[in-house]
Amino acid sequence: MRDERLYLDDILEAAASIDRTLRGITEEEWVENEIYRDAVLYRLVIIGEAAARLSDELRNRHSDIVWRDIIGFRNFAVHHYFGLNLDVVWYTARHDVPLLALQIAQILRDDFNELPYD
Repeated sequence: MRDERLYLDDILEAAASIDRTLRGITEEEWVENEIYRDAVLYRLVIIGEAAARLSDELRNRHSDIVWRDIIGFRNFAVHHYFGLNLDVVWYTARHDVPLLALQIAQILRDDFNELPYD
């Protein structure tokens, strides 16, 4: 099995990529640009996939994180792509993902004694 730290790193990398993609653009610009939309959605799927591969033990230890919602979003995005509400995706990318990145960085510090990269 792949080391859980690597899945946590995947989540941080995806969050950083979302931040870089959205930096300096408005929601309207994002909605109108297929490349930006696809980039963010792809990274959100990666976040959900990595979260799903974390052990139940780790997820239970950090039950303050909405793992079920994160994994559920991934499943919905993959299987119901054309039914996605872009306002929800934008909000998730702009508000929920930065908070998740902080939480994941804290897990790396507390559980693995690692300093996440910036």
